[in-house]
Amino acid sequence: MATPLPRDQFPVTERWNYLNHAGVCPLPAAAVDALAAYGRQAASGGSLSGDDRQARAEEVRAGAAGLMGVPVADVALVKNTTEGLGFVANGLTWQPGDRVVVPDLEFPSTVYPWLALADRGVVVELVVPEGPGGALPLAAFERAMAAGPAPKVVATSWVQFGRGWRSDLAGLAGLCRDAGSLLCADVIQGLGVVPADLAAWGVDFAMADAHKWLLGPEGIGALYVAAERLELLRPLEPGWASVAHREQWDNRELVWDEGARRLEGGSFNHAGIAAMGASIDLLSAAGIDAVWAHVDGLCTKAGDGLAAAGATVLSDRAGTGRSGILTFGVDGHDPAAVHRRLLDEGIVTSPRGGGIRIAPHGYTTGEEIDALVATVGQLGPGPGSPGDTVR
Repeated sequence: MATPLPRDQFPVTERWNYLNHAGVCPLPAAAVDALAAYGRQAASGGSLSGDDRQARAEEVRAGAAGLMGVPVADVALVKNTTEGLGFVANGLTWQPGDRVVVPDLEFPSTVYPWLALADRGVVVELVVPEGPGGALPLAAFERAMAAGPAPKVVATSWVQFGRGWRSDLAGLAGLCRDAGSLLCADVIQGLGVVPADLAAWGVDFAMADAHKWLLGPEGIGALYVAAERLELLRPLEPGWASVAHREQWDNRELVWDEGARRLEGGSFNHAGIAAMGASIDLLSAAGIDAVWAHVDGLCTKAGDGLAAAGATVLSDRAGTGRSGILTFGVDGHDPAAVHRRLLDEGIVTSPRGGGIRIAPHGYTTGEEIDALVATVGQLGPGPGSPGDTVR
């Protein structure tokens, strides 16, 4: 089966049927080569290679902006999704009684930055997902937003980590505009597999790091701040890289960079940037539309096959709620036990969302999905049940 991402770029396929890109991705060979090249350059040249590294960082910034569908000036390079969320949550000005609306059952890092504002009088209210698939239709957000004064911020994952519901960010941005609220989207579970057009959709803030669908290493990512929202954020790590005069070493004035670079305080993680850049190049060459079509087809194939094998598909893949994540349960079997059994067969999944979560990518084949389905079909009756609780 042809795949949009070349399989020879993924040494993991020599040992594993890897279906856990919603967890931590295996690095492609291009990223490993970029890391090694960075190390050789740093060893042989030290500071003499600084200009080359900075130029590459700007190329990678542009690549990340392209995947996000935003202007390059609106992108800051950050350590991870959590740092990006923290820059927004702690950079905004708050008043006692300000509301933040966040979905229930989010990944903790998408919730904790807002809960940590309790000492400033910020109130966090939850949107309850609907149905066993964890759907978050716009009507659910609308009800939560209307339950009190207009929220200052609506914060959500683009794709929920447990069962993979993909929120309609364009529709949600429209609700936020009408209410006078800001939309902050954690896009880590979609960026790199689902086409994004964040600026056109009207998202105010978005962030993701590289170690899932972007196929990069941990410790490097991107933060988008819409240009018209930049002045709302107080830079939290002011340093030499934050200013417009960063090459002039002027300590007597502080003139912020005109773009999102003002949120970058000091020296970059150039090793991480090199590897993330190689992976972004790989994804861009394949085309995110092609990657998404392939992964969406694999998830549909998996859902049909697993249902025929007696499993229960827990993800709601209706319409545009589909993502690269599919979660299923096997009646009578604990998800952790199924995960271990699959691992024994060389199939890497994750026990999440009250079931077993799979997340294939652009190099996964239909035969690998067939192997998953065949193994699940061999499980037979078990001593326990995964239940129907979203976790």
